[in-house]
Amino acid sequence: MRRLQLAFLALGLLLVGTTPASAIEVKRRTEVPGDPRTLWAAAGEFCAIKDWHPLVAGCEETKEGADTFRILTLKDGGKIKEKLTDQDDTSYSYEIVESPLPVKNYKAKFWVEPDDEPDRTAVYWEAEFDANGASDDEARKKVFDVMVAGMKGVKQLALQKNPGAADHD
Repeated sequence: MRRLQLAFLALGLLLVGTTPASAIEVKRRTEVPGDPRTLWAAAGEFCAIKDWHPLVAGCEETKEGADTFRILTLKDGGKIKEKLTDQDDTSYSYEIVESPLPVKNYKAKFWVEPDDEPDRTAVYWEAEFDANGASDDEARKKVFDVMVAGMKGVKQLALQKNPGAADHD
């Protein structure tokens, strides 16, 4: 009986020791002036990120079989390859295939929807990933900084599309 209890205890410890750590999540939300469809027409194409993200110098969209990819060229010369995994009229999801960012298993979604205030759009960007070659905090901060810069770029694009709107930040 004692051997059986020790075996179960050992199995339990083994399972606890091999349980994967929780993925890191980073979520951003901002409000911008204008209608969601108008903003999505300007910012929602998979390679439109080059038009609003201040860290992105260029974007090349490619097909590999039925899969769509984008290669982002960053202003510092780095490159990120991302695969489109889902899309609809006001959102897309993607995963990073190759990147200089300290992440792996990166999956994200970018979308817009009407805000509670009239003539305003809520913009969301959420990602889940594991750290790779950096601490969880370092990886989280890097992705957070990328998202903050991107959301500022989306807001600037929205203000350009709605010149009479006020920026309330």
